[in-house]
Amino acid sequence: MFFIPLLVVLTPILIGQQYGIWRTKKSPNLQNASVGSVVGAAFGLLAFMLAFTFQIAASRYNERKELLLEEVTNIRTTWLRAGVVPEPFRSDTRKLLVEYVDLRLDLANDPSKLSSAMTRSQQILDKFWESVEILAERDRSSEMYSLFTSSVNDLVDNYNQRVTMTLEYRIPPAILGVLFIIAFLSMLALGYQFGISGKGSFRINLLLAVIFAMVMFLILALDRPETGLAKLNQKPMLTLQQQLHGK
Repeated sequence: MFFIPLLVVLTPILIGQQYGIWRTKKSPNLQNASVGSVVGAAFGLLAFMLAFTFQIAASRYNERKELLLEEVTNIRTTWLRAGVVPEPFRSDTRKLLVEYVDLRLDLANDPSKLSSAMTRSQQILDKFWESVEILAERDRSSEMYSLFTSSVNDLVDNYNQRVTMTLEYRIPPAILGVLFIIAFLSMLALGYQFGISGKGSFRINLLLAVIFAMVMFLILALDRPETGLAKLNQKPMLTLQQQLHGK
């Protein structure tokens, strides 16, 4: 996620610079005024693509944060409404909710547990819905049971939205591909300008490559939360965990 963007930026600069030096030796009177205009236009387009792609990644990050807060609210509401259903559903539901919260925090601390956490979370939600079906068969007109059903349904919806947002909704590959192509060609033009003007050095090239690679790395990190490189603040979930364990 860092070294590939670094190579995409650094390699064309070096290639373009060497080509510019070769062209200068072959044609000493080569003019570079038009090259500067091309480089400026290319970098303007590259800046637009970086801003556009970063906005997509940041927007998805904010949506995941909102889903986290919504999930904390739904879990707490389900815990409270479980108090209106009879035993053993009340105790079983609250016990599973505690486990559900623990799973969420374990996953936040160790993204490698994603597969097992998803499997167990789905099992817990299925058990919740089994309880809802049994209670509905007992009394379909009960408002208390209806409130509990609504809470469980919101919890299931939130889980599906969170999984979809985390694992399926990504920056489209076409956008990333265009971004990398524009970055490559822009740096190639810049390296060529360095070559024919006699300016630039490896240190400057490396510094420029690192700067652009860091921005691209940030975009990719925000777009892939399962890597654990751009973690959400889990304080609301941690507070809920402490509250549920204290009950």
